[in-house]
Amino acid sequence: MTNRIQTYTEFYRFYLEEHRDPVSRILHFIGTFLVFILIFMAITQSWGWEWIFVPIVGYGFAWVGHAFFEKNKPATFKYPFWSLISDFKLFFEILLGKRSFDSSKDYKI
Repeated sequence: MTNRIQTYTEFYRFYLEEHRDPVSRILHFIGTFLVFILIFMAITQSWGWEWIFVPIVGYGFAWVGHAFFEKNKPATFKYPFWSLISDFKLFFEILLGKRSFDSSKDYKI
Protein backbone atom coordinates (compact mmCIF):
# COMPACT_ATOMS: atom_id res chain seq x y z
CA MET A 1 0.00 0.00 0.00
CA THR A 2 1.36 3.41 -0.93
CA ASN A 3 1.41 6.32 1.48
CA ARG A 4 -0.92 9.16 0.64
CA ILE A 5 0.39 12.70 0.60
CA GLN A 6 -0.86 14.52 3.69
CA THR A 7 -0.28 18.22 3.03
CA TYR A 8 -0.76 20.50 0.05
CA THR A 9 2.85 21.73 0.26
CA GLU A 10 4.06 18.15 -0.03
CA PHE A 11 1.62 17.54 -2.89
CA TYR A 12 2.75 20.63 -4.83
CA ARG A 13 6.36 19.45 -4.70
CA PHE A 14 5.17 16.12 -6.09
CA TYR A 15 3.04 17.92 -8.71
CA LEU A 16 6.03 19.94 -9.95
CA GLU A 17 8.13 16.77 -10.20
CA GLU A 18 5.39 15.25 -12.37
CA HIS A 19 5.37 18.36 -14.60
CA ARG A 20 8.98 18.87 -15.64
CA ASP A 21 8.73 18.54 -19.41
CA PRO A 22 8.44 21.96 -21.10
CA VAL A 23 5.98 20.73 -23.75
CA SER A 24 3.77 19.26 -21.04
CA ARG A 25 3.83 22.54 -19.14
CA ILE A 26 2.95 24.43 -22.32
CA LEU A 27 0.03 22.07 -22.97
CA HIS A 28 -1.19 22.49 -19.37
CA PHE A 29 -0.88 26.26 -19.71
CA ILE A 30 -2.81 26.34 -23.01
CA GLY A 31 -5.53 24.06 -21.62
CA THR A 32 -5.96 26.17 -18.50
CA PHE A 33 -6.00 29.39 -20.54
CA LEU A 34 -8.70 27.95 -22.82
CA VAL A 35 -10.68 26.86 -19.75
CA PHE A 36 -10.71 30.46 -18.53
CA ILE A 37 -11.87 31.62 -21.96
CA LEU A 38 -14.65 29.00 -22.03
CA ILE A 39 -15.80 29.94 -18.52
CA PHE A 40 -15.81 33.62 -19.47
CA MET A 41 -17.83 32.84 -22.60
CA ALA A 42 -20.26 30.67 -20.65
CA ILE A 43 -20.86 33.45 -18.13
CA THR A 44 -21.16 36.29 -20.64
CA GLN A 45 -23.03 34.48 -23.43
CA SER A 46 -26.44 32.87 -23.27
CA TRP A 47 -25.48 29.67 -25.08
CA GLY A 48 -24.29 27.52 -22.19
CA TRP A 49 -22.67 24.86 -24.40
CA GLU A 50 -19.23 26.09 -23.29
CA TRP A 51 -19.58 24.31 -19.94
CA ILE A 52 -19.48 20.95 -21.73
CA PHE A 53 -16.05 21.74 -23.15
CA VAL A 54 -14.45 23.01 -19.93
CA PRO A 55 -13.41 19.56 -18.59
CA ILE A 56 -12.72 18.19 -22.08
CA VAL A 57 -10.34 21.03 -22.95
CA GLY A 58 -8.79 21.28 -19.49
CA TYR A 59 -8.11 17.59 -19.07
CA GLY A 60 -7.48 16.92 -22.75
CA PHE A 61 -4.45 19.16 -23.06
CA ALA A 62 -3.08 18.02 -19.69
CA TRP A 63 -3.49 14.32 -20.40
CA VAL A 64 -1.78 14.61 -23.78
CA GLY A 65 1.14 16.19 -21.93
CA HIS A 66 1.27 13.31 -19.45
CA ALA A 67 0.79 10.53 -22.00
CA PHE A 68 3.28 11.68 -24.63
CA PHE A 69 5.79 13.91 -22.86
CA GLU A 70 5.86 13.21 -19.12
CA LYS A 71 5.01 9.54 -19.63
CA ASN A 72 3.29 9.32 -16.24
CA LYS A 73 -0.24 9.15 -14.86
CA PRO A 74 -1.92 12.45 -14.03
CA ALA A 75 -2.17 13.10 -10.30
CA THR A 76 -5.86 13.88 -10.91
CA PHE A 77 -6.71 10.22 -10.44
CA LYS A 78 -5.46 10.13 -6.83
CA TYR A 79 -5.70 13.78 -5.79
CA PRO A 80 -8.40 15.44 -7.94
CA PHE A 81 -8.93 18.62 -5.90
CA TRP A 82 -5.25 19.31 -5.20
CA SER A 83 -4.43 18.64 -8.86
CA LEU A 84 -7.01 21.14 -10.06
CA ILE A 85 -5.75 23.77 -7.60
CA SER A 86 -2.16 23.05 -8.68
CA ASP A 87 -3.02 23.42 -12.37
CA PHE A 88 -4.31 26.92 -11.65
CA LYS A 89 -1.41 27.70 -9.31
CA LEU A 90 1.20 26.67 -11.90
CA PHE A 91 -0.67 28.62 -14.60
CA PHE A 92 -0.53 31.84 -12.58
CA GLU A 93 3.06 31.26 -11.44
CA ILE A 94 4.12 30.93 -15.09
CA LEU A 95 2.02 33.94 -16.06
CA LEU A 96 3.63 36.04 -13.31
CA GLY A 97 7.16 34.80 -14.08
CA LYS A 98 7.60 32.89 -10.80
CA ARG A 99 8.01 29.67 -12.77
CA SER A 100 8.96 28.88 -16.33
CA PHE A 101 7.99 26.37 -18.98
CA ASP A 102 11.56 25.17 -18.41
CA SER A 103 11.39 23.55 -14.97
CA SER A 104 15.15 23.90 -14.44
CA LYS A 105 14.53 27.65 -14.02
CA ASP A 106 11.95 27.19 -11.25
CA TYR A 107 12.55 28.58 -7.81
CA LYS A 108 12.68 25.97 -5.05
CA ILE A 109 9.79 25.55 -2.63
